[in-house]
Amino acid sequence: QVQLVESGGGLVQAGGSLRLSCAASGRTFSNYAMGWFRQAPGKEREFVAAINWSGGRTYYADSVKGRFTISRDNAKNTVYLVMSSLKPEDTAVYYCAARSASSTRVSPDWYEYWGQGTQVTVSS
Repeated sequence: QVQLVESGGGLVQAGGSLRLSCAASGRTFSNYAMGWFRQAPGKEREFVAAINWSGGRTYYADSVKGRFTISRDNAKNTVYLVMSSLKPEDTAVYYCAARSASSTRVSPDWYEYWGQGTQVTVSS
């Protein structure tokens, strides 16, 4: 079992920045591929970014490419999502997810463990 706890969400004006953190516990963090997803009211959960076990490979949704950066610190058992140039359409609950694997995927169905989510609200 892996427990994931997100933090760092909040209210920010358009054009601003936030850094989300996801702290993991329970198993060897470096064995896990990690992903960030988001879900806005009335919409399906969508892929935002993913990172492989070492941090050497990252993937982004087209909608956030160039604005968001995913990274991880295996010594701290934490994955981060730095969000810049935020837009009102980025408003959603953001979730981190994990799966024991050397590679990573963009489908939420592939991930085994999920955090409880953190709300990000971008005002115009």
